[in-house]
Amino acid sequence: MDIQLKRGLLDVCVLAAIKNKDSYGYQIIKDIKPYVTVSESTLYPILRRLETAECLSVYSVEHNGRFRKYYHITEKGLERIEAFSQEWKEIMSIYKFVTREE
Repeated sequence: MDIQLKRGLLDVCVLAAIKNKDSYGYQIIKDIKPYVTVSESTLYPILRRLETAECLSVYSVEHNGRFRKYYHITEKGLERIEAFSQEWKEIMSIYKFVTREE
């Protein structure tokens, strides 16, 4: 798969994982595991990139005496998911064209 396409898909998967509920890294990995495999070494750069792009915000919560980073989707992140939904329609149209039977 094209690396740029996969990168964009992973970004949207992470945003979708926190769309309805704030979450932390390990939980995000567990939530998207049925759909795509993502390692910690892949996830955390994605989270930093999405934070820099203002698609999510970060806050800390104490858990068992340690601080855990939680991620919250922003309005810009929700807009990215919506844009992806529109782009996906075009991608599916192209897919149908490419795979059509003669």
